[in-house]
Amino acid sequence: MTETRYGFAGLGQMGGPMAANIAGGGFSLSVFDKAGTTERAPGGATPVDSLDQLAAISDVLFLSLPDGSVSLAVARELSAMAERAVSVVIDLSTIGLEAAREAGRVLKDAGITYIDAPVSGGQTGAKAGTITIMWAGPEDILEGQRDVMMSFCKNLFHVGDEAGQGQAVKLLNNFLSGTAMAATSEAVAFGLSQGLDMKKLLDVVNVSTGQNTATSDKFPNRILTGTYDAGFKTALLTKDVQLFLDNAKAAGTPVEVAETVVDLWRRCNDALPDSDFTRIYEFVTGKNPG
Repeated sequence: MTETRYGFAGLGQMGGPMAANIAGGGFSLSVFDKAGTTERAPGGATPVDSLDQLAAISDVLFLSLPDGSVSLAVARELSAMAERAVSVVIDLSTIGLEAAREAGRVLKDAGITYIDAPVSGGQTGAKAGTITIMWAGPEDILEGQRDVMMSFCKNLFHVGDEAGQGQAVKLLNNFLSGTAMAATSEAVAFGLSQGLDMKKLLDVVNVSTGQNTATSDKFPNRILTGTYDAGFKTALLTKDVQLFLDNAKAAGTPVEVAETVVDLWRRCNDALPDSDFTRIYEFVTGKNPG
């Protein structure tokens, strides 16, 4: 059998570590990043000079891009290329339902299968290869690509066959994560006002019904330590919860909690630009160092 040639476009906070794990798994990988490929390319990968060149030498192309407009632009570029080897695009980006559906339509018309496969786990998970992937696309393609997918993730779920379904799972997950961070910040602030020790109250909550990812990970490992280094920007979480709200409104589902959560994250992002999202605790409690 001929070895599959993989390409990876987008070597940022998440893309760089994911590409490094693919290359480290022994897969043939070429990479490109518009912001600078040579300095971002992981060891074991071949840097190329353009998206056109990447598409010409890759059978399967991974994307890890900042938003829907960029993913759509790349999809349109790919569809217009006269010479390309790419037959499958696996989009690991969080771009929203409509952008994923449109990217799927654009690429389908060009004879390319689009996989909507956003990830969860942050930069720490991307580096460790422990992220979760929410695959929406043909299951037979997933099975054919399982080995390469498992080189950079721990949990791989087939959530549906249609573009947009992966985005739906990712957005509801990040909405829950953002809600947990905001609510836990308020809960911890109340506990401290009563003379409680943060570690002790977290220990209790983490074996009780209030346990969540903020109490079990972010607070003990990022906030109690003062490191605020979860590796996920407030701006990105704000984008994701806004996307959840927009899509929930479009679907006609309840948004009362989401509207409050989005407003809080938007104000936090305005006050703490370029911050790690765990710093919402400082924003909520008025301990903004800026």
